[in-house]
Amino acid sequence: MHPIYKLLHRHMRYTMDVNAQGRQLLLNAGGIIESHFFTAACSMEVSASVYQNWWRFDMESLPADLIRRGMAVPDATEPHGLKLLIEDYPYATDGLLIWSAIEQLVQAYVHYYYPEANIIESDSELNAWYHESINIGHADIRHASWWLKLSTPNNLISILTTIIWLASAHHAAVNFGMYPYGGYFPLRPPFMRRLVPNEHDPEYTTFLADPEGYFLASLPCLDQMLHYISVLHILSTHSADEEYLGDRKDLSTWAGDPEIVEAFYKFSMEMKKIGKEIEKRNGDPNLRNRCGAGISPYELLLPSSGPGVTCRGVPNSVSI
Repeated sequence: MHPIYKLLHRHMRYTMDVNAQGRQLLLNAGGIIESHFFTAACSMEVSASVYQNWWRFDMESLPADLIRRGMAVPDATEPHGLKLLIEDYPYATDGLLIWSAIEQLVQAYVHYYYPEANIIESDSELNAWYHESINIGHADIRHASWWLKLSTPNNLISILTTIIWLASAHHAAVNFGMYPYGGYFPLRPPFMRRLVPNEHDPEYTTFLADPEGYFLASLPCLDQMLHYISVLHILSTHSADEEYLGDRKDLSTWAGDPEIVEAFYKFSMEMKKIGKEIEKRNGDPNLRNRCGAGISPYELLLPSSGPGVTCRGVPNSVSI
């Protein structure tokens, strides 16, 4: 019955199971990634190093991430508090619409249940959850100084908005385009059997004489290619019972809180507006990174989708 549990419940759907299967099949020693990606046995070592040196929860919000990656600069005069350095950047421009909508929903929710800091401080369940998330869930970096303190409504809003963003739109953007963008194997081979030779290599003459043949002969074998493509297809597929951002099937649990029900309805309407805005942008010839000859429309952050591989749709949770 805890209000934060009720808010986050739909955003955790299937996530623990996906993580467990990922550790058993994708990320394990000798697993799919180490067997079929170019970094091979070094894959997990590279990932662990990046996590250790790069991951910070306070930088996982979309605005902070864009600024950290050099794609934007802080600007208090702009709607989202930042100015994009590449204005035609579909992930950022579409993502900021969704980020803002999530943030507004969370603001309404938190201000309703936790209007004062002392209410947060006196909520033992909420504080125990956040303490466990840091000290057990991230034990290796639990002493980092950048963790937000669970002491004010604004900090709680930031924490919850980031969690919902990561579980929904961020995951959708990096996951559901894998097969549509990488399923044509020659376009994105995970690894090659030989490198492109330089001019001092014995094979350089062969490469110059038939570069296409040299490239094709460098690709992995058919069995490896089929395995890789199958994995991308599975990971990029929406299930028939997918639940998308803006759709809540449990609004009856807030029957006694009409203000919250109204906030969810507004959020649902905002998701529909965002979908129409993205479709409009994809038809704008001035946006050359998403519209034009040979350019795929950017649909990864369109909120809804049908089942299967669609290269669109933002589920509520990390569900595959």
